[in-house]
Amino acid sequence: MPAMVRRKTVTALLALSLSLAVSACGAQNASQNAAGPAAKGQAPAGTEASAAPEASTAPSKSDEPLVVYLNDFDEIIQPMFEQATGYKLELVSGNGAELASRIEAEKGNPHWDVVWMDSMPLIDQLGKTGRLLEGWTPADIGNLTDFASGLVPANGTYYPTGAHAAAVIAYNTKAFTKDTAPKTWADLADAKFKNALGMADPAVAAPAYPFVSYFFQSQGMDAAKGYFDSLFKNGMHVYPKNPNVAKALTGGEIKAAALQESNAYALKNKGEPIDIIWPAEGAPASVRVAAIQKETKHLEAAKAFVEFLLDPKTQQALIDKGEESYFEPSAKGVNAKADRAGDAKLVLAEAAWAGEHEGEIKQWFADKAVK
Repeated sequence: MPAMVRRKTVTALLALSLSLAVSACGAQNASQNAAGPAAKGQAPAGTEASAAPEASTAPSKSDEPLVVYLNDFDEIIQPMFEQATGYKLELVSGNGAELASRIEAEKGNPHWDVVWMDSMPLIDQLGKTGRLLEGWTPADIGNLTDFASGLVPANGTYYPTGAHAAAVIAYNTKAFTKDTAPKTWADLADAKFKNALGMADPAVAAPAYPFVSYFFQSQGMDAAKGYFDSLFKNGMHVYPKNPNVAKALTGGEIKAAALQESNAYALKNKGEPIDIIWPAEGAPASVRVAAIQKETKHLEAAKAFVEFLLDPKTQQALIDKGEESYFEPSAKGVNAKADRAGDAKLVLAEAAWAGEHEGEIKQWFADKAVK
């Protein structure tokens, strides 16, 4: 046989052998798949083999956690949501100032998918600057209370999950009786309460800015500055956060305070000598809202999280088991804490107005603190 013919024959035999080997290997894999259920990411028996590598190497959306920035309920929300939906959560918690700074620092490259905190003015501004998902409506939106539905912006960038008193008047019963304690916000400027009062810093504590912004909008900028000036002249102590205010109130450093309601009720429930007054004119509200980051890569999980927060069962669980459990729910059919005042009245500044003036108002308070 000529050499060239021999080479062609050997080449053909090698090609045939390789083809048979590949066919046998494919048949063996098909037999193994048929023997039991397909593993996660594998193509089931009967599908083309070329589809399997793509399915196994591309992670599903639920494999990566949904990153949520929040300032409360981090002790309870993760297991509740993961068990109910199968999605994984990664929580980043902090106070209002910390989270606001983090969100701003990540402006060009957000690391969060959902923000859920009681900083409605801040989140309203995020929506106005195009950083939030717009135009999406949660499935159960019709179950919002009248109060909550009135807070949903026209572009649907965020949804309220509850509102609490940014401050009620809490007083030490060893220092005052219900008759002698301050009963209105104006009373805090009375000389008989000199050096006896405290509040949280609106530049640090998330609920404290909604508290002061209500006075600035309802009274006007100049009148509100005059009001808070009178409190500072009366010896008002300003603490970083509400837990610091609570500690000062029970420790005797102050005798009355503008204190966030969950903190106030927690003291009372622990048996501390504390009682609570809801001013007849209303307590400024801090509204907790949830919003989705516009460029999130986990859109379905983000939507599921917001809808989960709006679910009456979720809100009832937060009231029954959460640490910040004193609030007015945004969903119908949810019962607030039994010992929460039945005549509790919430008032609030408009989110857009408060957001536009946030820097100016916080700077004014910061200047006062320096002095």
